[in-house]
Amino acid sequence: MTMPEISTRGWYKSSYSAQATECVETGHVVTSGMAVRDSKDPNGPALTFPADAWTAFVTAIKSGELPNA
Repeated sequence: MTMPEISTRGWYKSSYSAQATECVETGHVVTSGMAVRDSKDPNGPALTFPADAWTAFVTAIKSGELPNA
């Protein structure tokens, strides 16, 4: 199965991950929203989220509404 190409403005890892190899990367989707992928498999699948869903997720993490384990 071929994964569809996701056009992003680049992929980024958190500065907190340092040289860790088990991380996720995020990228701003060109058309709107965010994409998330496994940094060990950059050609593998990625999840995409509409901008409002991503904003709600980040807001919930920052407010402590969701555990950041």
